[in-house]
Amino acid sequence: MRSTPPDTAPAAADGRDALARAIDRLERDLALVRADPRRAPRTARLLEEGVAKMAKKVGEEAVELALDAVAGERRAVISETADLLYHLVVLLEALGVGWQEVGEELERRRARLGIAEKLPKSAIDPVD
Repeated sequence: MRSTPPDTAPAAADGRDALARAIDRLERDLALVRADPRRAPRTARLLEEGVAKMAKKVGEEAVELALDAVAGERRAVISETADLLYHLVVLLEALGVGWQEVGEELERRRARLGIAEKLPKSAIDPVD
């Protein structure tokens, strides 16, 4: 397994830290919107429309991201990734799924495969 070159490791960590801070703020903002929907009417409406709508938005944003990636549209990839993460955070929050659980699943896969890639269907153990 290759390691990250030392000269890029700090930049990668800084990027992950910024992303973690943004997700933390979004999660706090979602709690505020639940308490007062007027803070962000579009987000409040999405929360109101339920899991099916949230899941549909995750799918739509993932497809838009994929299309922009294939087209080589770097700026659009960044924008669509932010959209996808926003909708994913909203969906996970609505389902009561925490980032700790997602991180544990990635670590479980890494321990099994040496990298946190998608497990083959035959190797999937049910997650409680």
